[in-house]
Parts: sequence; C-alpha cells; structure tokens
Amino acid sequence: MQLGAFSISLTVKDLNASQSFYEKLGFSVFGGSHEHNYLIMKNGGTLIGLFQGMFEKNIITFNPGWNQEAENLDNFDDVRQIQQQLKEVGLNLDSEAEGESGPASITLVDPDGNPILIDQHR
Repeated sequence: MQLGAFSISLTVKDLNASQSFYEKLGFSVFGGSHEHNYLIMKNGGTLIGLFQGMFEKNIITFNPGWNQEAENLDNFDDVRQIQQQLKEVGLNLDSEAEGESGPASITLVDPDGNPILIDQHR
C-alpha cells in the first residue's frame, strides 16, 4: 500500500507566530495563504501544514498520487484502493471516499487517538 506524500497538519493559534517559528527552524512557505488561514511549510523533504481555526487536533496526513514535492506520480494507489485494503485488515474508518475516481479522502484514528487523513487531490 502506497500512501503518498507525508505531512503533519498542525492546528495553530496564531498563524503568523507559527510561520515565524518554523522559518527559524529552516522551513519556508511552500503553499497555502494567510487569507485562507493555512500555510504549507517545507524544509527539504519535510512538510508541515499550519492550520488556524480549522481542526481541533493535529492530523497525520498522506496524499496518494503526490510525492514530497506535491508533484503528480504516474503510478499510485487510489484512495479507494487504500480504503478497501484498510477495511480488509479490519480497520474502522471514520469517513470513507465516495465515487469511482478523482479527489476523495478517508479518515481514521490510531489506537492513541491521533487522527489520520488520507487525502487524494487528483
């Protein structure tokens, strides 16, 4: 099972303060905007999403179909394939992907209560 690009989505209280902090750690803005209350920060192959007022908890995120540069992969496991595989091994999903192709997402929670988002954009 190939889950795609990995990032952590952090819920932040002050987007500007968080941006400044992560820039001091060597991250730079890779995507998002202050207008939409989120930024994607990148340092090498490491991605951190900063989200103000969008989530209650930090979220582990995977993006099928993308590499760490947010570039499309020619071959990837569609989120619906991943969903089926997770269900076959007995994992419970909090939300499931709909449709037969294209953008979709699924969510689940690990044994310690950490939310996981598998979010396919293509």
